[in-house]
Parts: sequence; structure tokens; C-alpha cells
Amino acid sequence: MKRSIACLSLVAVLGLYGTALAIPDDEYDDSQSHPLRVAAYLLNPVGVGLEYVVFRPFHWVVSRNETTETIFGHSPHGAEELRVLSTPSY
Repeated sequence: MKRSIACLSLVAVLGLYGTALAIPDDEYDDSQSHPLRVAAYLLNPVGVGLEYVVFRPFHWVVSRNETTETIFGHSPHGAEELRVLSTPSY
């Protein structure tokens, strides 16, 4: 039993090693070893989680209707551009 688990584990590791080598779409360079880049790799999932758990629901509450938009000072995306484009220029 232990021998078969060890063999299957070895086959899985070697199989994953081959697929990892077969997908080098993004070449490694020295900029990816910068300490801030490594920190960014580690912090990015936290930021994405905060976006979906905190910021998107808050934006939904703020932009829910005209009253909440007025209270919070929210304007729809592109509203300034539309206002400028709809204003006649003389």
C-alpha cells in the first residue's frame, strides 16, 4: 500500500513537472525578483478579496439611487465626459 502511494505520488510530481515546463508563456526576468514585486504577488489576493467583500457592496449602496448619489457625491462613470460632449460649443 505504501509503495503504491509512493509510486502514484512520484508519477503525479513528474507529470506536473513536465506540464510546468511546457507552459513558459511568461519569461522570467530580474524585475520579478524585486522584493516589492514579491510583496505585490502576496498582497494581490488580499486586495481582490477586499474589492469583492468591501468596496463593491459599498459602491452598490452609494450608487443605488439618486438620493444616495447626492448624499455621497457619487456620479456615474463617464458623466463628466457626457456633460462636456452634450454642451454646445460656440
